[in-house]
Amino acid sequence: MKHALITGITGQDGSYLAELLLEKGYEVYGIWRRKATVDHGNIAHLKDRVHLIYADMTDPVSLISAMRISQADEVYNLAAQSFVATSWDTPLSTAEIDAIGVTNMLEAIRLVKPECRFYQASTSEMFGLVQEMPQTEKTPFYPRSPYGVAKLYGHWITKNYRESYGMFACSGILFNHESERRGMEFVTRKISHAAAAIKLGVQDCVELGNLDSRRDWGHSKDYVRAMWLMLQQDAPDDYVIATNETRTVREFTEIAFRTAGIPLTWEGKGIDEVGKTPEGKVVVKVNKQFFRPAEVDVLLGDPAKAEEKLGWKREISFTELVERMVYHDMELVKAEV
Repeated sequence: MKHALITGITGQDGSYLAELLLEKGYEVYGIWRRKATVDHGNIAHLKDRVHLIYADMTDPVSLISAMRISQADEVYNLAAQSFVATSWDTPLSTAEIDAIGVTNMLEAIRLVKPECRFYQASTSEMFGLVQEMPQTEKTPFYPRSPYGVAKLYGHWITKNYRESYGMFACSGILFNHESERRGMEFVTRKISHAAAAIKLGVQDCVELGNLDSRRDWGHSKDYVRAMWLMLQQDAPDDYVIATNETRTVREFTEIAFRTAGIPLTWEGKGIDEVGKTPEGKVVVKVNKQFFRPAEVDVLLGDPAKAEEKLGWKREISFTELVERMVYHDMELVKAEV
C-alpha cells in the first residue's frame, strides 16, 4: 500500500485528490494547521479515512516530523496562500508559504526519504503578462502579482532539487480550475453563489471587477487526476494542465445566471457596465475596487504534452463546470434560508 502526504488537504484540490487516492488504495496523510476551532473544510466527509498531521509550511521541523510519521511515497504540495488579490496585502507571508515553504518541504523529503516522489502545484499566474499564445511548458514567465512571483520561486526550486539531487520532483502548471468546493473569496464561486442567492431572493446584486479578463477554466476533479498521473511516470517532468479554451468573466457570469434562471442583458461600458434581468433590475455591477493593481488580461494553456505523455484529458466541460457550481449553491442557499 502506497502512502501519500497532501499539504493543503482541506482545500478544493486537496479534498478531490484525497478522494482519488483513497479510491486507488492509498494510505492518505494530510497536513493541516492548528486553529482555534477545528475545521475540516472540504474533507469533513473523509476525516475518518485520512490521517491528519499538524504542521506548517513555514516550520521545517514540523514538515520533517510529518515525513517521518507518514513515510510518504508521494508528496503533493497543494498548500498555499492561493488568493491572488490577498497577495498584494500580505506579500511577505505569501512568499514565506508559497516560495520558501516549497523549499522547506523539499528539504524534509531529502532528509527523511529522498526517494519519495514530489508534486508541486505551480500556476498559470506565473505567465502573467503573457509572452505568447497559447502558453506551453516553454513559454517565458512574467508574473504580475506577489502570488505569481512566489509561485515562480516554488516552480524553479522544484526543478533545481530535481537536477541537483536527482529527486523525482514534478511541477504541474495548472491553469484556472474551479469546483463546487472553491472558496467563496474566489470570483467564480462569488458569481455562482450570487446567482443562486439573487434567484432565491436573498441577495440583490453582485459587484465584480474586470469582466473582460479571460481565463482557461477547468474542473478541479479533472486536474487532480493529472497530478497523480505525473507521479506515475518513469521520469519526472513539468506539465501544463489546461483546456486550450479561454472565456471571459462576463461569459462565466452569463452562464451562471442563466443556469439559475436569470438571463442577463448587458448595458454600458467599462466600470459603468451593468447586467440586468429581463425586468430591467440591475443584478451585476462593476466595482473598480476589484481590479488588480497589475492585471493579467488573458491566460490560455496548451495541454498537448500532458495529453500525449500522461494520457490526460479533461472530462468536465466549461458549461458543466459552471452549472455544477450553481446547482450546488442553489441547494446551499436554500438550506440557509
